[in-house]
Amino acid sequence: MKKILFALILTSLLLTACGANMPNEVAAKDFWARAGMKDGNSAAYMLIQNGTDADDDLIGAVSDAAQAVELHLSQMKADGTMEMLQQQSIALPAGKAVELKPGSYHVMLIGLTRDLKAGDEISLTLKFKNREDITLTIPVKDAAGMGGSGMDGHMP
Repeated sequence: MKKILFALILTSLLLTACGANMPNEVAAKDFWARAGMKDGNSAAYMLIQNGTDADDDLIGAVSDAAQAVELHLSQMKADGTMEMLQQQSIALPAGKAVELKPGSYHVMLIGLTRDLKAGDEISLTLKFKNREDITLTIPVKDAAGMGGSGMDGHMP
């Protein structure tokens, strides 16, 4: 009986320890925003992990650093030029990570309310279809050498 009880306790402890390491939420990491000038545009990038067993969608974002915040996708057109397409949402498949990065999906900050210089921080709240908002404090970085399109002020 003692062996069975010990085995049950040990199993319970192992399951609890494993569960603590198993992602079971939606989380953002490796986030940063591009430096930009007041009244100009910038963008925020990150890795969003959906560690749940249910699909979700990023449906928007808000920040006091910009007059408007939109979800965008940059993609190459057939003629070799980049275009930005506003997205109503970005799919977050269950158990997967989606990278928002220069030249792909990103959070567009339109009409900056102040200069964003490397070393500054901004607040950005991500809005999801099926879960509570996540508010991040995002560092601002100089975009030089970080990739992206380098397009005149749109630099998504």
